[in-house]
Amino acid sequence: MTRSTSKPDYLFIIGMGLAAFATYSCMYAYRKSFSVGVFDGIYYLGLDFKSLLIIAQALGYMTSKFVGIKFISEMKKDNRPMMILGLIGISELGLILFAVIPQPYNFWCLFLNGLPLGMIWGIVFSYLEGRSTTEILGAILATSFILASNISKSVAQWLIIDLGVSEFQMPYIVGLLFTIPLLAAVFILNRMPDPTDTDIAHRMARKPMNGEDRKRNLQRIGILMTMIVFSYILLTIYRDLRSNYASDVWLALGFEKTPSIYVTTSLPSTLIVLVVMSLLFLIRNNVKALYSIQLIIFSGYLVIGISTLAFELGFLPGAAWVISVMTGVYLAYIPFNCFIFERIIPVFKLSGANIGFLMYIADAFGYLGSVGTLLYKNLVTPEVNWFEFIKGSSYLVSSIGLVTTLIIMIYQREKIRKLDKHTEKIETQMNLA
Repeated sequence: MTRSTSKPDYLFIIGMGLAAFATYSCMYAYRKSFSVGVFDGIYYLGLDFKSLLIIAQALGYMTSKFVGIKFISEMKKDNRPMMILGLIGISELGLILFAVIPQPYNFWCLFLNGLPLGMIWGIVFSYLEGRSTTEILGAILATSFILASNISKSVAQWLIIDLGVSEFQMPYIVGLLFTIPLLAAVFILNRMPDPTDTDIAHRMARKPMNGEDRKRNLQRIGILMTMIVFSYILLTIYRDLRSNYASDVWLALGFEKTPSIYVTTSLPSTLIVLVVMSLLFLIRNNVKALYSIQLIIFSGYLVIGISTLAFELGFLPGAAWVISVMTGVYLAYIPFNCFIFERIIPVFKLSGANIGFLMYIADAFGYLGSVGTLLYKNLVTPEVNWFEFIKGSSYLVSSIGLVTTLIIMIYQREKIRKLDKHTEKIETQMNLA
């Protein structure tokens, strides 16, 4: 039921944002904890075991994103809480099977683990989109990309180092530890009210889509969407490499026995990204907000390249480099996960559209690129260690991303100009009639 216009209750908004944050953060406990394991000395199908697990989970997650283009875009509000809990329950089953099936034949369990998890973002964000406060809510949710992954990794490393839990049992135990927080977070999230009449007037109503809706809206922004997806593929590849092989980076930098390093180094990035993204809420004009978002993405790509160069030249210590790169990648990555599509829908008047549809197209191809990169690294350049591979990738991602963002901004400006002229022509004809 749609509410009428009312003054925003910011305490309530923050509370709902934290509920979304907590829900998605708990998901990371089921997705990322296994990556703390080293699985040293195990090889299967021509790959080291950890890379095989990462590829298997990424394949499941990618498959989920392609399915989600239809499933999430058509999703109705009913039973969202049970959908979240059911999907995460299937993911936990995959981790339990991973613990009981003998290695290395248990690698496929990570495919089962990743398969349902790709749907969670779309379900959670469906509570937040289409509001004048979506940027605040989205910024709070987006910090889970940085902080939650590292919290689950710290818990995982604590179980291994301090409690002596095996690398194979650790993932499902981490999942069990997060079960009660997950239930509480989903219960609170489901109490979020619908967007107000003012929200709908400013951001357009977000409705379940059908095949005709998807086709019509893609035709409207097809070229722009292609360029956005290309940029997002770069960021997804780089973010996944940095996240999945964070333990290899810390090992190379001498921090392998410090469980808290994952959380302490993520806090500065989380704070910076939260503040920057929240400020977009102040920009009421959708066109100006869209340009501001592109500038944030541009600055993120710039930080990745400059901080890596500073590290190699000796101006930045290892931990500071990790923090800087993490900040850069998330400044560029997070805008794609809600902010850019939140504004594209009203700017280009995509009637009958929702963010889930646009985001899942980007995510599906992003994870396709991530899987392809993992296969390339493991099969073509296995002699290059992950630390050097990630460091070298920083320059490539930064340079290509900067150029791509500039092209997107130029094309976007021209498309908006043409749309304004078309709208003005129609209004003139209507006035003459």
